[in-house]
Amino acid sequence: MRVAMYYNNKDIRIEDMPVPQIGPEEILMKVEASGICGSDVLEWYRIKKAPLVLGHEVAGRVEKVGKGVKKFKIGDRIVSSHHVPCNTCFYCLSGHHTACNTLRNTNFDPGGFSEYIRLPSINVDRGTFIIPDELSYEEATFHEPLGCVVRAHRIARLRPGQCVLVLGSGIAGLLNIHLARASGAGRILAVDIVPYRINAAEKFGADKAVSASEDINDCLRNMNSGRLADIVIVCTGAKQAQIQALKSVERGGTVLFFAPTKPDVKIPISINDVFFRNDITLSTSYGAGPYDSWLALELIRSSLINIKEMVTHRLPLEEISYGFKLVARARDSIKVIIEPHGNKNFTSRLEE
Repeated sequence: MRVAMYYNNKDIRIEDMPVPQIGPEEILMKVEASGICGSDVLEWYRIKKAPLVLGHEVAGRVEKVGKGVKKFKIGDRIVSSHHVPCNTCFYCLSGHHTACNTLRNTNFDPGGFSEYIRLPSINVDRGTFIIPDELSYEEATFHEPLGCVVRAHRIARLRPGQCVLVLGSGIAGLLNIHLARASGAGRILAVDIVPYRINAAEKFGADKAVSASEDINDCLRNMNSGRLADIVIVCTGAKQAQIQALKSVERGGTVLFFAPTKPDVKIPISINDVFFRNDITLSTSYGAGPYDSWLALELIRSSLINIKEMVTHRLPLEEISYGFKLVARARDSIKVIIEPHGNKNFTSRLEE
């Protein structure tokens, strides 16, 4: 089978690998669609494990089933989570599934940017779901990124009527905006540095979207009766955004750090100014648990979350380098979908 082997952001090669052999209680999935995640182009993070096959936002169909698989059959349309928890450790039992050691050590074989992947038995058991008939494969790939947002909003305790500030309007920011709007947020302000994404933020639910160069707090007070944001969701690793978040949260509010920063990024925090008397909560959210992924699929099926128009590019496996370029430059794309079994007669667009 063909795979996209990642060496670095500018060196992704189409290579041949044997189709994975499955064992008992495992599934061989034919990958029909695989989304490029912003984390896939974090070169400082990925290059440490290179070469490897990336891709974790997958949807496809069951090609083979191992002995003992009862919930799925050949031909079923499915999505699967690459990281799944044990559901029995201290972290899982206390509701922190993404802190589970099992979750951090489970994965596909080899990765979603390939024609086929092996789903280990634990992924089949607690991380694989049937795609609703109403959804296409590319829509179903959003179960993973939207699942992460579902979890983040639960941690932030977002409630109807609250004012929400989203810093960064890439795909993560847009999904946070869109879900906040569907959840009844009162006012939503989005911020980015790219005009294309500023426009997209308003399209997908922000009441107002502005450039990071503007006075963010002035914008918040104008739209929120003189107050700052009840919830600030940071969807960019930029240091200035982390600092802005601490300046833009209202007393009693929450700052949720949704995106990682580079390893050397540190921000100063004044205990008195941020916490003492102001009752500010700082939190993070990483990944999604099985319930979050399931709920994400249900939200997409319900049409409360319309992600069809977020897909801006559909590319065959051979054009994955172009896809990575689009996502890495973060300028004129939202969601890029790779179709491993798509049209192989392509014209390279890497020069664009």
